[in-house]
Amino acid sequence: MNQTKFLFKKTVFLLIIFFSGFFVFSQEVAHLAFERGENLRYWVYYDAPLIGKVYAGKATLEIAKDKDAFNGRTTFHAIGSGRSTGSFDFFFKVRDKFESWFDEETLKPYRFVRRTNEGGYKVEDDVDFDYEKMTARSRQKEISIGSHTQDMVSAFYFARNLDLDSIEMDDNFPIDFYLDDSVYTSAIIYKGLEIVETSMGKFRCHKFLPMVVTGEVFDNPYPMSIWITDDRNRIPILVKSEIIVGSIKGELFDFKNLKFSLDSKLSKKRKKD
Repeated sequence: MNQTKFLFKKTVFLLIIFFSGFFVFSQEVAHLAFERGENLRYWVYYDAPLIGKVYAGKATLEIAKDKDAFNGRTTFHAIGSGRSTGSFDFFFKVRDKFESWFDEETLKPYRFVRRTNEGGYKVEDDVDFDYEKMTARSRQKEISIGSHTQDMVSAFYFARNLDLDSIEMDDNFPIDFYLDDSVYTSAIIYKGLEIVETSMGKFRCHKFLPMVVTGEVFDNPYPMSIWITDDRNRIPILVKSEIIVGSIKGELFDFKNLKFSLDSKLSKKRKKD
């Protein structure tokens, strides 16, 4: 049960951060892959051969329609949330919410808000990014950051807009993101194009392996696979974490207000209610 709890939290968490700025080539983004009002919804579930799917929670990524300003700059306001559902909610309640306000042109974050409640473990924090001083200040401390440092929500939207035309199999990219008063550097490996089938149908996707911290649960630094649509939206379709028996998955089951048509979809299936 402890491993399942940990993996559920990790999968919901990765649905928000798995593209933590794995390219850092440019600060200006000419053609955005998203627009205000976009909403992506995911099921998080345990999948095993003998028992099938056991749903444990939901995660949502959305961009609010408002246009807040920081230091005279217009921003996007993005919200990532995760919550446990069903019987899992009785044994281990999760209520997570992460918000980011990032620049409309450069996609650099100005403010990051975290509200976490995981089985009674609570974290509340507010972080302000200052790119003149090159610092990030939370409720607890101030640390130095790099010019390309993203928070765990803004990184997702930043990475969706980067050019993958020249990417090759097994290319390894550095990542740089802020979390819990620290800046982490990790890596993501590209594994090519694959056809992925979900409850919404079949999709042509780019596959990536994100590096995670090894320790109590993960002894392999690349235990997860992520599939991103091969179209101009670049949205995550599936996240999969292998465990001893079966796997933990995060799967897109609904979306609203995509900027572009979902050209990567190869077949049609009825959406899950």
